[in-house]
Amino acid sequence: MSSARSHRGFTLIELMVALFVMSLMAMLGWQGLDGMVRAQARTQERADAVLSLQVGLAQWNADLQALVQLPQLTALDWNGRALRLTRQGSVDAGEGLVVVAWTRRSVDGRSQWLRWQSPPLRTRREVDQAWGRADLWSQSPGDAERAREAVIVPLDDWQVFFHRGGSWTNPMSSDATLAASVAPGANRQVTTGLLPDGVRLVLQLPTGQAIGGTLTTDWVSPRVGGTQ
Repeated sequence: MSSARSHRGFTLIELMVALFVMSLMAMLGWQGLDGMVRAQARTQERADAVLSLQVGLAQWNADLQALVQLPQLTALDWNGRALRLTRQGSVDAGEGLVVVAWTRRSVDGRSQWLRWQSPPLRTRREVDQAWGRADLWSQSPGDAERAREAVIVPLDDWQVFFHRGGSWTNPMSSDATLAASVAPGANRQVTTGLLPDGVRLVLQLPTGQAIGGTLTTDWVSPRVGGTQ
């Protein structure tokens, strides 16, 4: 009697209970794995955002550090929409001068911080034409202008200030502009004859993203002590 009972196997109820326990353990294990994958994805997203921002800020400082002031032409200008500058191109690549522009514009329905760079420029006329293209790019770029832009990071808003005379000022204010002559045949107005001692960049990064909030960074001209 006892031998027959020991070989009868599991009852249907016991089997169902065992299957239920196994499915519960599998579900809990899957939830734990899913949570780990999501956490890893968020960590990677934040790391990518931090890297993009670091690269963008490094490029911003490099552009300012390579500023070139040409006689009777603006080397650095902020019009409230775009910051444009004339800088030395890559020495290793044998490039001459280039015009660079930074702006905030909607790309695929999302506000982004963008950088644009002209091809190497050899003549004053080419520099002046690139200056105009940079302003056009900041407003309504065509395919040719878009091909030369780089998307940096999402951006809600930004401000730029110049340091002159011991204080930070809005570059568009009347006290920040100095009278200067205009080169014959030039189609753009010279708004300043002197480069600022520093440039302050204030970025308003979107909340709810990997990196959010206000970020402020200052660049100091090598003439007065280097860079930050």
